[in-house]
Amino acid sequence: MMESLASLTTRFGDSRREFDCCDTTFRVQATGVRAGAAVTAARDTAESLEAQLNAFDEASAVSKLNRGGEVVNEHIARIVRRGLEYKDRTDGVFDIHQGRIEQELKTFLGGDSETPPTEFDAGTVRVSGSQVAADVELDLNGLAKGYIVDCASKTLAGLGRRGFVSGGGDMSPPTGPVAIESPYGDDTPLKILETDWHVATSGGYRRSRNGTDHIYDSTTESLGSRHESVTVVARRDCMEADALATTLAALPLDEAHVLATEWDGMEALIIHDGIFHTTDGFETHVRDT
Repeated sequence: MMESLASLTTRFGDSRREFDCCDTTFRVQATGVRAGAAVTAARDTAESLEAQLNAFDEASAVSKLNRGGEVVNEHIARIVRRGLEYKDRTDGVFDIHQGRIEQELKTFLGGDSETPPTEFDAGTVRVSGSQVAADVELDLNGLAKGYIVDCASKTLAGLGRRGFVSGGGDMSPPTGPVAIESPYGDDTPLKILETDWHVATSGGYRRSRNGTDHIYDSTTESLGSRHESVTVVARRDCMEADALATTLAALPLDEAHVLATEWDGMEALIIHDGIFHTTDGFETHVRDT
């Protein structure tokens, strides 16, 4: 008996969905077998993780950790382990120990405070299995969005199906060409990527006030991105792309270029004073024109 069109659409189709998550718009797309169900599962995964990882929600697991100094949560444990790895590998530029700075910066950028934070914190974090203990508030925002993209994209994988997740500049390996947004407010993309690596873009142009944005470097106790825009493609996962885009945005140009060049599995485009600076392999991820 011939299968109905509605049944075929359910089994083999194209599904897309947009929703708010992590203070930005997430876009999920899947093509193939049960694409609609996969997209719904990806959205549910993203929203569940946001509820656990949102430091600005008093009911979240991250808020519980920052209030009480301890929490049992497998997702937070994975993110903290990666954050400690990046703190070591970036000589402290990427620093998850600055949860208070993160909170005060968001308050300032939102207009609820007249002065940005000026003093940075130090502390210790311990991870054992799914248990995390800390004597300082943690900032996991430089990893959380990338982690959510990674987890949501895994729900799209399946026999006869492919798809990708994009969340505010962070993207799992795209299934087609994607544009790098210009930080100058025009509609002309900086580059068109065609890559099977993970993508993240960072910079101060999305959220800033009086020359201050959400980027900081605790090693120099300075606030604000050093560049108009940083785009990273990373082989490992979106969490790594997210962390490295944030790190490069905080570093002076020469130091950012050295780190990007020496980091295995990462290529970068840094826009500084209107000039494009790329690592040697970045153009291999750009669509031929």
